[in-house]
Amino acid sequence: QQSPAQALESATVLMQAGAQMVKLEGGGWTNATVRFLTERGIPVCAHLGLTPQSVDALGGYRVQGRNEEAATTLKRHAAELAEAGAAMLVLELMPSTLGGEMTKLLDIPVIGIGAGKGCSGQVLVLHDMLGITRGKLPRFVRNFMDGAPSIEAAIRSFVADVRARRFPDDGIHGY
Repeated sequence: QQSPAQALESATVLMQAGAQMVKLEGGGWTNATVRFLTERGIPVCAHLGLTPQSVDALGGYRVQGRNEEAATTLKRHAAELAEAGAAMLVLELMPSTLGGEMTKLLDIPVIGIGAGKGCSGQVLVLHDMLGITRGKLPRFVRNFMDGAPSIEAAIRSFVADVRARRFPDDGIHGY
């Protein structure tokens, strides 16, 4: 956990290297840092739900926000982060109904990764969507390389399926 001043120093280095935005994981304690950065012209993407940088503190790769108390906390954190100036929000590994509810609550884009088709947009880890990740994949992942003649075709298929709302399939892959 960095101070807002340390975060600004790190964000400045990233922006000077060509980044267009910085991502901060977590809610509650990150609000002051989001506000500090955005007031100084650094665009911020907030990230809630499963936060990979603190996955061990969350008890591993587990669906977040399953009970009412956890869902209420995530909704509160999302609203606070948007109010603090986050330009967008990533929601990861949560029930699809919760992802949709949170998207409706906010005036900023909400990008889902295992958070249901109710989000403003979708993202997948490239290695996962191309079927080249070793080990067990989260059940929300679809192998877009399956049957595709090229990587480019697989990516185009992902984009088309997201735009047509065929991916994610909340009935099969939702939480």
